[in-house]
Amino acid sequence: MIPVLSVALMRASDAQTIESGTPSRELMRRAGEGIVDAVDRSPSERGGWRPPVAVVCGSGNNAGDGYVVAEILCRRGIACTVFLCSERFSEDGAFFADEARAAGVPFCRWTEGGSLAGFGTVVDCLFGTGFRGEVEGVAADAIRAINESGAFVVSADINSGLDGDTGMAARCVESDLTVAIGGYKPGHFLGMAKDVMREKINLDIGIAPKEKPYFLFEASDAARAFPSRKNFSNKSTYGYVALIGGSGPYTGAIRLAALANAAMRSGAGVVKVASPASICPQIAPSILEATLFPLPDRDGSVVFDEDAMRTLLGGTKAAAFGMGIGPGQGAEEILAFLLAEYAGTLVIDADGLNALSRMDPAILDRKTCRVILTPHNMEFARLLHAEHGARDVIADPIPLAKAYAAAHSVTVLLKGPTTVVTDGDDVFLIDRGCPGMATAGSGDVLSGILAAICGSVDDPLLAAAAGAWVNGRAGELAQAEYGAVSMIASDTVAKLPALIRGLTEE
Repeated sequence: MIPVLSVALMRASDAQTIESGTPSRELMRRAGEGIVDAVDRSPSERGGWRPPVAVVCGSGNNAGDGYVVAEILCRRGIACTVFLCSERFSEDGAFFADEARAAGVPFCRWTEGGSLAGFGTVVDCLFGTGFRGEVEGVAADAIRAINESGAFVVSADINSGLDGDTGMAARCVESDLTVAIGGYKPGHFLGMAKDVMREKINLDIGIAPKEKPYFLFEASDAARAFPSRKNFSNKSTYGYVALIGGSGPYTGAIRLAALANAAMRSGAGVVKVASPASICPQIAPSILEATLFPLPDRDGSVVFDEDAMRTLLGGTKAAAFGMGIGPGQGAEEILAFLLAEYAGTLVIDADGLNALSRMDPAILDRKTCRVILTPHNMEFARLLHAEHGARDVIADPIPLAKAYAAAHSVTVLLKGPTTVVTDGDDVFLIDRGCPGMATAGSGDVLSGILAAICGSVDDPLLAAAAGAWVNGRAGELAQAEYGAVSMIASDTVAKLPALIRGLTEE
């Protein structure tokens, strides 16, 4: 796992490093040198230093990094010009600006309407991760020019205009390479980040986190959810799993979660697919390795029956509830029963989350099972009961998810371009996934994967993060074959076997 520091933690960690004896000027020099080295090593076909180079600077320490870059390039004999969008300098920035001028770097004042056409490389040093709000005036004009330049664009620390904690912006630089200085921040992954950064790398300049950071979840971390299987084992070893969902209008959801599908392909020993009895004939052709369990229903909507639920859940280690189950009263009654009586791990998705949002949140505090919630932004806003809307969730995803998980002792898997997984203490970011997964059924596939992993993994935080990583990476592989427009959710399922095989072999 790779540390990811909030903007506030990065600021505090930087201050601690300086107080511990590393001069701020030395950190700035390391940052500039690291940016130069990162471009030297960029694997992009457009990468490398293509002269002439423009370094566009603001007024803070981010600009100071740019002055170091300019000085190094000039001493290498690479034509380089610094464009100033402000005449103000930080103390360390002023020192390196003087160094760059002494080396022969020309400094020019940026004027609105200017152009960077003709430059082969542009280094964006306007704003750092502390920027908030909307870019205006000269800086906004400079961002326009950077994005229109056609050059290889390098952003120092984070793309200017992008929020370092949320990855959102009204206007920001679109980079070919972003060099995260001192450590990744959430804004390198959340929100719009994937759309405005073609490539990003982490630059260690010797700043240790002052407190526990967030973590970027990697393949090696996901592999921990798929330990080697022993010869002396059987299907019970890897967990009986129940998938509860489906209704008259939504038969596909439960089929996607079940097929020898997401659940069986992700390692469950035995899968019970529970759906309203009247739609079971439509589901049956898709069910081969799994067991079909008809539930009492009325007009295609499930009806709660305690005896049926106890029979279904007997011996299971995990259950996923809600995929296409609809808005009926029966769904709420089943969910209330699961939270009050189930002893395994319960994954709540889709209509299950909608049912939960209509209940008293205190029901989570009385639960008998481990719970994983899998909302997208709008579903999570509903769970917050109008305290926050979907825009608030987008603007503050990690703190809101972490607070909710801590308040109710659940694991929250907040879906997005980068998924946030938290138990209220640890926070994992999963940056796997792609635009092609914005299609019906992707969440149902994820639920099947999660339930399967929970069948043999007792840690819901690890299970949720590993499931999100596997689902996202399988989606990426599907998009590579079918394209973002044409891929469908079952294409993700088809990529699971080879992907999981690779994880277990590694």
